[in-house]
Amino acid sequence: MTRSGRIPLRVLAGIALAVTVTPLAPAHEARAAESHALAMHGAPALPAGFTHMPYANPEAPKGGRLVWGALGTFDSLNPLIVRGLAVQQIRGFVVESLMARGNDEAFTLYGLLAKTVETDDARSYVTFHLDPRARFTDGKPVTAEDVLFSWALLRDKGRPNHRQYYSKVVKAEAPDPLTVRFDFGGGNDRELPLILGLMPVLPQHAVDPVTFEETTMTGPVGSGPYRVTVVKPGASVTLTRNPDYWGRDLPVNRGLWNFDEIRLDFYREANGQFEAFKRGLYDFRAEHEPLRWHDGYDFPAARNGEVIRDTIKTGMPQPSEFLVFNTRRPVFSDIRVRQALTLLFDFEWINRNYFFGLYARAAGFFAGSELSAYARPADERERELLRPFAARIRPDILDGTYRLPVTDGSGRDRTTLRQALSLLSEAGYDLDGAVLRQRSSRTPLTFEILVTTRDQERIALSYQRDLKRAGIEASVRAVDPVQFDQRRLGYEFDMLQNRWDQSLSPGNEQSFYFGSPAADIPGTRNYMGAKEPAIDAMIAALLEARERPPFVSAVRALDRVLMSGFYAIPVFNVQEQWIARWNRIERPTATALTGYLPETWWRKPDMK
Repeated sequence: MTRSGRIPLRVLAGIALAVTVTPLAPAHEARAAESHALAMHGAPALPAGFTHMPYANPEAPKGGRLVWGALGTFDSLNPLIVRGLAVQQIRGFVVESLMARGNDEAFTLYGLLAKTVETDDARSYVTFHLDPRARFTDGKPVTAEDVLFSWALLRDKGRPNHRQYYSKVVKAEAPDPLTVRFDFGGGNDRELPLILGLMPVLPQHAVDPVTFEETTMTGPVGSGPYRVTVVKPGASVTLTRNPDYWGRDLPVNRGLWNFDEIRLDFYREANGQFEAFKRGLYDFRAEHEPLRWHDGYDFPAARNGEVIRDTIKTGMPQPSEFLVFNTRRPVFSDIRVRQALTLLFDFEWINRNYFFGLYARAAGFFAGSELSAYARPADERERELLRPFAARIRPDILDGTYRLPVTDGSGRDRTTLRQALSLLSEAGYDLDGAVLRQRSSRTPLTFEILVTTRDQERIALSYQRDLKRAGIEASVRAVDPVQFDQRRLGYEFDMLQNRWDQSLSPGNEQSFYFGSPAADIPGTRNYMGAKEPAIDAMIAALLEARERPPFVSAVRALDRVLMSGFYAIPVFNVQEQWIARWNRIERPTATALTGYLPETWWRKPDMK
């Protein structure tokens, strides 16, 4: 930083920037009060001076090692770029953000690298005041230069969500070496101050912008509690706790980051991963297969109590699995075809025969929460938001009477079959013997279902059987997790199974999931290729909401538009988290609203 307060040109090397740096805010502007926290709606739950997060044990012992079993592989230690399969735990464990999430609240951030934050009522800007104690692991201080460097680098070279979010900043300033201000130019996105608060901060002195977008096996220099110490490409990564971690005594960190070492072991195949857990080769697993949870834990260590199984109810929208139509493919361009294929999915048979009745099913994307519009009539605020798009919303979805089809569970339900064939006829398809063909071209209706896990394959094969009864030929293609991710990110599929994990405060990420611009950008999560103005308008409305009630209405309106588009077939909702852990790992009595958090766990002192 020069004496004038301006960032020197060397900070901007290799990056195309348009950053305005001024020494002070305009004299006529009233300065907002600094705060220890920032909530999306309402006030933060924890006051200034709080001692620790309610879901952490401030007396948790330090030491030992956590072995984390991950499915898949990796070829990069940079999770901030599109290229490569990165180790996601680098975020948080190694690279920190300006602020940290409060996991007992819908969306509230508390001070981390930024000791305090300020913004105005309109959320037209945000200013972060850095903690003067903050240091990178090489001992160099975290400064305003590093923050502005990180913002510009990720805006121009980061993942699509970073590029999308950070490009909304119209001016960035560094009034002094420990203060950064971002202005948003009068936009209506009230989430942006929080989005900037979650921005990962990289050291300008240790990052080369020219090579930033290339995959790397070199551990990044961060400011977080851990450093990358050992890398075995494609097999494991070891993180070692930094004894000089600058933030170890912060309230947001008290009781967290308790292991001296965390080793992430990667397994390419799910059954092999589970067998390794049974042998004690890693410490915990989040179970996602009901069959395995129901009867797969009948092994000696589970029977004698060495392996503990935790069932956790969260306060979040229930994670929901969907069979996603890639509407970029002509076969799924007609909504009537998508509606018919939804009718042909026999959830009742699958849930009883494969999942022991452990799953539920809802049509929307925010199941089990106040944000869900499924089976709930629209309120006046929703109707007002949706009025310009009335032709795009099914009346029964608007009034809450729409229900997903319920079969007789026989696997041969004739009622849904007749309804599906009627819709397909309207869309121009006729049965020709045992084959459904397009009326004009005589082309059979065929597509491929891409899968990677045993559960996905079983669901797809069951669905394949149901489709065949309607004359539709669906092939099931099983690939390894690496190829599955590559094809999913590149939209190289007809149909695949996917889940969108939603929070109680959905925001900018909804554009990344469902927004029209994201449909044409590889690497986003708009896997269905939705390009719907009503979706974009509802996302804008939820971002503009100042209070919780209109925000909830905007999210429900978004849910109704997504349901009306029949972009994906609801497969099931996960109503609880299933966690298995060896008893050498302990966790706090209190569970966060968001569910399990390995960063709050610790190893029994006598089981190092």
